[in-house]
Amino acid sequence: MSKVEYKGLGRRKSSVAKVKLVPGSGKISINGRKPEEYFPNALVIQDMEQPLVLTETKSSYDVMVNVEGGGFTGQAGAIRLAIARALIVANEEFKKTLKSQKLLTRDSRVKERKKYGLYGARRSPQFTKR
Repeated sequence: MSKVEYKGLGRRKSSVAKVKLVPGSGKISINGRKPEEYFPNALVIQDMEQPLVLTETKSSYDVMVNVEGGGFTGQAGAIRLAIARALIVANEEFKKTLKSQKLLTRDSRVKERKKYGLYGARRSPQFTKR
């Protein structure tokens, strides 16, 4: 007996999320915890669930997430991309809807490295005239 599951991988900043979608009742678990326990505010959870809401599949799949690295905003972005990719594996027809909302694009912005002689990536030492 093979259990049907759809997998997706998402990255954002320094976060990596691995998602499994299993046909079920709509339960979401992030690293073994509920989203309300894991994330500090509801806006991040709403952002993370966006692909499920757009495709109207929130109550038809159980979502199991394993996420690591970064902060909660980056983790939510990584989960959102992973869910969107897993939904496409589940049903190819969702691709048009998700692509039009730009949910399949990996956000490539990462923190710029600190350069020598500077205080940060671009912040230079304070100038003194006298």
